[in-house]
Amino acid sequence: MTEPSYLAAVRESYDTVATSYAERVKNPTELDPLSRGMLAAFAELVRTDRRGPVADLGCGPGKVTAHLAGLGVSAFGIDVSPRMVELAREAHPDLRFTVGSMTALEIGNDELGGILAFYSTHHTPPELLPVVFAEFHRTLAPGGHLLLVGYVGDDELLRPTRAYGGHPVSYSSHLLPPDRLAELLDRAGLAVTARLVQAPHEGVKRTVASFMARKPE
Repeated sequence: MTEPSYLAAVRESYDTVATSYAERVKNPTELDPLSRGMLAAFAELVRTDRRGPVADLGCGPGKVTAHLAGLGVSAFGIDVSPRMVELAREAHPDLRFTVGSMTALEIGNDELGGILAFYSTHHTPPELLPVVFAEFHRTLAPGGHLLLVGYVGDDELLRPTRAYGGHPVSYSSHLLPPDRLAELLDRAGLAVTARLVQAPHEGVKRTVASFMARKPE
């Protein structure tokens, strides 16, 4: 499969900002109560169902992967940025991290008990989200769970030139309405079981949406 062109910008940008990103991004224990609660609920669901490991897709430096492991989940991380994966391995040598893309996961059919996409799908152009969500569906075991979290908006396209301490970046961010994301998940065969939309609050400038979804058995 030919790699989508936008991934090169994402990879290069996150390789560039990786060290500053790891220093600046909060640990999950420092997140707001609702965000921590969604992660805890997701961990309980996949831990109870025992349908397979959890893939943290777009894991960055591995902070959330390690948080899930601390909640008793068998978790591993995948990120498109080799530098992010290096940092994750250095910080959490007891966990598995690999370089890869959620557009073409090197994971077999029905292998995963859960997928976490934590602020990691917004760089995907909207027309390619069906490809990503189809990969989620393919790799999840029947009855497996997805937690998708990210910024949402009214079809906003953001093209920052610098981020995380002023480092140059070349990626784009696509902020879609929550209803459209839910519709795309449904079209991919993932049934949305819970939705949480958080208005901007202290330290968070944009609306955040969390979706819990499940692959039917």
